[in-house]
Formats: sequence, structure tokens, C-alpha cells
Amino acid sequence: MESRFDRKRRVAGLRLGAALAAVATAAAVGVAIPVFQASAAAGSATGFATGNGGTTGGAGGQTVRATTGTAIHAALCSRASSSTPITIQVEGTINHGNTTKVSGDSCNTAAGVIELKQISNVTIIGVGSGAVFDQLGIHIRESSNIIIQNVTIRNVKKSGSPTSNGGDAIGMESGVRNVWADHLTLEASGGESEGFDGLFDMKDDTQYVTLSYSTLRNSGRGGLIGSSESDRSNGFVTFHHNLYENIDSRTPLLRGGIAHMYNNHYVNLHESGINSRAGARAKVDNNYFEDSKDVLGTFYTDEAGYWQVGGNIFDNVTWSSPGSDNNPAGPNPQSNTTVSIPYSYGLDGASCVPAIVRQTAGANKGLQVSNGNCTPQTPTATPTVTPTVTPTITPPPTGTNLSIGAGSDGSSKASGTSYGNVRDGDASTYWSPAGSTGDISIKWGSATTVSRVVIREPSGSAGGIGSWQLVNAGNGAVLKSGSGAGTITFTPTSLSKITFRITGSTGAPRVAEFETYAA
Repeated sequence: MESRFDRKRRVAGLRLGAALAAVATAAAVGVAIPVFQASAAAGSATGFATGNGGTTGGAGGQTVRATTGTAIHAALCSRASSSTPITIQVEGTINHGNTTKVSGDSCNTAAGVIELKQISNVTIIGVGSGAVFDQLGIHIRESSNIIIQNVTIRNVKKSGSPTSNGGDAIGMESGVRNVWADHLTLEASGGESEGFDGLFDMKDDTQYVTLSYSTLRNSGRGGLIGSSESDRSNGFVTFHHNLYENIDSRTPLLRGGIAHMYNNHYVNLHESGINSRAGARAKVDNNYFEDSKDVLGTFYTDEAGYWQVGGNIFDNVTWSSPGSDNNPAGPNPQSNTTVSIPYSYGLDGASCVPAIVRQTAGANKGLQVSNGNCTPQTPTATPTVTPTVTPTITPPPTGTNLSIGAGSDGSSKASGTSYGNVRDGDASTYWSPAGSTGDISIKWGSATTVSRVVIREPSGSAGGIGSWQLVNAGNGAVLKSGSGAGTITFTPTSLSKITFRITGSTGAPRVAEFETYAA
């Protein structure tokens, strides 16, 4: 539960104030920092996310495409283990209607939220025409080595309808390590009274996180590091080249941790900005603060926090008077601690920060970054954006194709296709769902034992089928999950109906033959 001082009402207007330059003087408060590896190349994780072994996400693993939340969950559940690397390329709108729970040994998912729980080595990246998580948050819990890149997450609510993720666009908690969030657009449509909470929250032992080249806007709360004055196990967080716009407070709120903020543009912060409190230490370099109030200090508590400032520009920033529960850093911000940063980084001059952030921050900006001299450039090592189709190829099954002479049905089919085309032995005919996902089933009049399925795509359509589940339609049990067409083997199962459920695809998926075999 937050302090009553956090529940400040929205301030509609801002007073005019003079522009002030930062004075960087150091006090004698020391900070212990772990040893880090050298700064990564462009297109790779930066900042504190390079510590603790680094953040590589799903590098080296399979790449799959997903157009629904269910498909994202199915991709996680299809892995050999909860730590098998995977890159999930997302395109389209992910919402409550297409995000259901998927079960499996390598995942722990839930409906109504993208759940990255008790897993590791995962990249989620928006591709193609873009990925929008609409009223649906991403929850990272007890997980490590996660990359989220090039997606929009909007209007996630904790009250009203629908709700998701406690109202956080991205929420991290419970022993989370190494997260790189990059080129994101995180936005709400109001504050707590409108049902929204934070855009980027970390609590309960979350460490080694970087938020870069992202836009956070139109929210009561930008984000927090630590959920209460006693939650001080979080930290080592970097924020760089982000735009915070039309935010009431928490850009971020930092309790007891260490954070580095550089080359960010803060504009129209209505109540407060970087709120360092409860022993927290913030290094604040070459940022541009504009048309805002109380952009740095300790606010709404008497438990002090600390900051080291240098090279910032304060353009039309107003400052409140100090009080028992407020200690603004201005109107003449000076350092009251020193913070050693263990990784290398380049600083753009603060005067050009609004321009470079405008060109690079947010989703669908081509993943452009600054070259260190206020000029955007394409990363030299961008994540893979071409899906790889890696079905397991095994020798053709022997025995009788049990689908010949059986029945078939499914979900809505595309015009000109038929359910029967998947069991006619003719690979030139096919069934296709009305959309990018759907079900096709083979059924028998009595129980039949099946242990192998072959899914064939028609000539010229290979690679259209993305993630899938094979389901015992009698009891709903998932027999197998994976991605791509090919041969699927599983424990021999007696059933009267078996369903091939396509949960993700590239373009219009097509099934030419749904073959079933006893062995």
C-alpha cells in the first residue's frame, strides 16, 4: 500500500520558471557496484542489463511467429524446457479475446496477461506492421534473461474492465534478473482514478534492468523501483534515451536501489519526476527537463534519497518549497552523493536530447539508436527479424493413414476450402481458417489409438503454419505443442477426435493433409 503522500491530485497547469543549469559537485557517500562486462555493441543490451552475465534473450534458439496472446503462450510452452532459448516475433493486436492460458512443462501462463513466469532466455519482438498489446500487460515473475523490443503496450487497467497485470504495462517482481526493454511505447489514458497504475514497475528483488529508446506517456505513474519503503532489494537499473511525456509522477520512483538516468527527455511532468527516496541513489546525466515541476528530489516521504547530477538542462522547470515530506533538488540542483557506473557509455549533449529522442524513442522507429553525436543510426547488430521454420523432420510414418475414411470438422474455414480436404490424400487441396488461427479436427465413430500425426502444407505455402497445439478433443488435454508443419509424435492415446489448433501463423496458414497413424 502506498503512502498517502503518493496519492497527489493531478495538477492542471504549470508555473513559469527560469531555465537553470545543473552544477555537478560530489559528496562523500560511497556506492558499491559489482564488476560488469564491457558495453555491448549497438543492437545489443546496454546499461545495467549487461551485468550479471549479460542479457541476450532468446539468442541462439528457435524463432517463431505469433499473432495472438495464446500463440505467445503456446510458443513458450512448446520449448523443451523453461530455459530453452526462443525468439517470439509478434505482429498484430494482442488482447484479452485472443490471450488464453496454455499449459506445459516449460511454461506457467495465465489468461488475460502475457505471463513470463519461472522461465528464462526469451525475446519478444514486434515485427512487420507492428505489435500492439491492447489493455493487456506483460508480467515478468521469477524469470531472467528477457528482452522485450519494438512493441506498444497501452491502456492496461487495475480497475474497471478489462483488467490485467495489476494495471502495469510491464510489471516485474520476485527475483527477476536481466531484462532489456527497448524501443517500446508504453501509454495509458489517465491516472489511478481512471483505473491505471504504472507503466514500468519493478519490485521484490528485481535487478539488472535497462529501459532504452522508449516512450512513456499519458499516465499518472511512470514507474517504480520498490513497492514500499521497506522493499529495497531492487536496483541496478538504467534509463536512457527515453521520452517521458504528460506524466504526473514516478519517472521513476526509486527506493533503496541504484539507478542511472542519462539522455532522457522529460516533458510535462505535473507533480514530480525522478523521486529518489529511502536511501536510493540516482546518477542523473545529460537529461533535458522541460515544462515540468519538481523533476528531481525526494517527495512524499521523510526518508531521504540521494542523487549525483551533471550536464542536465532544466527548461521552464518549477520547484516547490522544501518541507518535512518534500526535498526538491532545485532550484539549483547539486549532487549529494557519488555513484560509480561500472559499464562504459557515451553521452549525447543535453541540448540535442529532445531531437534525438524524438527520432529514436518508441516502437516502430526502425530500432534506430543514437551514434553518440545526436544522430540516429541503424544498429549494427539487430535482432533476427526473419522467422526460421525448424520442424523436426523424421522418416515418413509406416502403416495406415487413419484419417482416410474418417470424419473432419473445425472452426470457420476460408472461402473455397473444405474440412474434408485434409483427409482426402490429395496434397493439392487444403483447408485454411477464416483468420490467422483456427482448429481442424479428425474424428472417428469409436475410440481409436493414435501416436503420430503428420501435418502437410500445400506446395508453395510452406512456412505459413506457426505455433500450434495438438489436442485430445474429448477431454481438452494438450498432447503436444510446437511450431511449423511436419511429423508429430506423442504417447499413444485412445481418442475419438483429435484437433490440430493453429495459434500463430505467417499470412494465411493452410493444411493440405492431416494424417493420423497408430504407430
